[in-house]
Amino acid sequence: MKKFKIFIIGMCSVLLLGAFGFKSKVTKIYLIGDSTVADYSLEENYQTKKFPQVGWGQVFQPFFQKDSLKLVKNILGNAKEVKIDDRAKGGRSTRTFFQEGRWASVYKSLQKGDVVMMQFGHNDASVEKTERYVNIEGYKEFLRLFINQTKEKGAIPIVLTPVARNYPWKDGKLSNVHGDYPQAAIEVAKELNVKYIDLNELSMNFFSSKGQDYVTTNYFMNFESGKYPAFPEGQKDNTHFQTEGGIEVARLVFEAMKKL
Repeated sequence: MKKFKIFIIGMCSVLLLGAFGFKSKVTKIYLIGDSTVADYSLEENYQTKKFPQVGWGQVFQPFFQKDSLKLVKNILGNAKEVKIDDRAKGGRSTRTFFQEGRWASVYKSLQKGDVVMMQFGHNDASVEKTERYVNIEGYKEFLRLFINQTKEKGAIPIVLTPVARNYPWKDGKLSNVHGDYPQAAIEVAKELNVKYIDLNELSMNFFSSKGQDYVTTNYFMNFESGKYPAFPEGQKDNTHFQTEGGIEVARLVFEAMKKL
């Protein structure tokens, strides 16, 4: 009887320790890509140097509250907590992201069940900037590398085509400015049987529905002088997003995740 009591006490201690010591795994969504994805708030003196510029990854975390996780259960399973880990960096192509060791850092951190969302193409297509340019075949090879190594870790790769720029517009409709890169990304995703989001198409359609004037003024970095300390002379930039634009692109990505 005495031994039985000791056993019961021991089991209770184990259960109590488990109750207080157990911490559920946080599922991470790693974002890799370029300036349109990057989190500028991580940079020093963001308010005075970069605000209101955002990448959509910077405003992605609020979509993953506890009550909304069930909406993306198809990807995240029964995850109780999700953390966005934005590793995207301005000016990077698939090649330079790999060469600088940025991918190696993500790969080292990956855990089973994590997600890697990859959106490249803006800089890969920059023929005039040889330090970052990657041709279509090279682009596809680096995407294959990111995908296959993500799978090796038991994590989930999701390929995104590059988000639209705010040009060219014709007859009230925004057109593709990324050449063959969006289709190349889709081809790799299909080849390796992984999920993909055609963000180029989604964003072109969404921006077209809002109209060129509204999108130019409210979504992209176009404003007069004296409005923001970081841009005293104003800005004319139809690639990067203001806060409202970043949020709307992040919403497009989240809505697309629900349908994968």
